[in-house]
Amino acid sequence: MSAAVVRRLPPWLKVRAPGGAGFAETMATVKELGLHTVCQEARCPNIGECWGHKTATFMLLGDTCTRNCSFCAVTHGRPLAVDPAEPVRVAEAIARLGLRHVVVTSVNRDDLSDGGAAHFAATASAIRHRLPDCRVEVLVPDFQGDLRAVETVAAAPIDIFNHNLETVPRLYKRVRPGARYERSLGVLAHARSARPGLLTKAGLMLGLGESDDELISVFEDLRRVGCDVLTLGQYLRPSPAHLPVEHYVRPEQFAVLREQALRVGFRHVEAGPLVRSSYHAWSHVPAKNL
Repeated sequence: MSAAVVRRLPPWLKVRAPGGAGFAETMATVKELGLHTVCQEARCPNIGECWGHKTATFMLLGDTCTRNCSFCAVTHGRPLAVDPAEPVRVAEAIARLGLRHVVVTSVNRDDLSDGGAAHFAATASAIRHRLPDCRVEVLVPDFQGDLRAVETVAAAPIDIFNHNLETVPRLYKRVRPGARYERSLGVLAHARSARPGLLTKAGLMLGLGESDDELISVFEDLRRVGCDVLTLGQYLRPSPAHLPVEHYVRPEQFAVLREQALRVGFRHVEAGPLVRSSYHAWSHVPAKNL
């Protein structure tokens, strides 16, 4: 792997500027209800497409994270106070946008005794109360390995429990200094054991210097803990202050990795340069599988 920093985006990573009626409606809804989305805070390249289809990934517990991962654009610092009315406002936004599948995530809140687990559960309950037929997917932090927090979320009225590993074990110290690989695997494993049959999901970013052999090893680890759905996407550097891109993975290589992951036994694999954990999330698990 070359040590040179890759700066120019290849053509398959070019996206159209956001706009249109659906985008404007989503932005207005988020702003009016005082909500945060990972689409904005993480500078997601798919915001134009997703918001154009009136879908968004809502980010709970404010816009300030207690960790400072070297790949992430979300603001780091002193977090906001927990807003107990936020779950109801998230449910209202989903109702206004007419969503049938919603992804709810959060910043890391290591300052809270349960890492925000109860807030996730309250949000899932508010969504289910307002919209009984809406599928609820949660993308949770590692709760610092607190298994009671994992149980709190798993017991909530959710359909999919998602926790991202982000990268291969060798790169954790550089990419996720506040996290541990085995701990993240344990979060997924415990969610499954706490609620048998609950669908679990994980995601990885590519282009940080990992090898294909390391990726396949992670695929196998995820399957050993019963993970059902996998997402693979290209890491994009949010700013010069963040980790550089070591290499861009070509679309055809994503296709190869997808087939390798499916052979390991995943129920669904979403793989491509612009894939993120919530990208096309409604299609990752068809309704008949829930």
